[in-house]
Amino acid sequence: MLAETICSAVSAAGLGIAAITAYRRKFLAAARLAAYSLVPVGLVMTGAVEWLARTAFSPVAWAGFGVLGVAWLLFMITGAVERRRAGRARPEAVVPGASAPSLGGGGGSGGSGAEPAAGRSARKPGADSSADDFSDIEAILKKHGI
Repeated sequence: MLAETICSAVSAAGLGIAAITAYRRKFLAAARLAAYSLVPVGLVMTGAVEWLARTAFSPVAWAGFGVLGVAWLLFMITGAVERRRAGRARPEAVVPGASAPSLGGGGGSGGSGAEPAAGRSARKPGADSSADDFSDIEAILKKHGI
């Protein structure tokens, strides 16, 4: 009840100042003052002041805010850990010599026409890259019998 009275008094004082400002022909400033003055009364009428007063003095509400803070903190920490892990490659996921695909004839289809991986790495770096791409595709298709 005291909060509502204080808010009403603040609004009335603000509207009085706005009226004096409008009398001095500063209408834009007067309108802005009137808008600010009506906010406390609007908060009282919607019940926001009463809710805020109940929340401010309730230990259960503050414990709830603490729980929400801990949950937010956990979300932030786990997100940061996931971003850090995504930047690193797992050492067991990549075998050191397996970065280039081996198209050798070690499979079950005889491997006819397939070129061993060591032979491909011995090529000159300035060789035609489009021919290399098509030969790789042909070797894969032959390996699968297509």
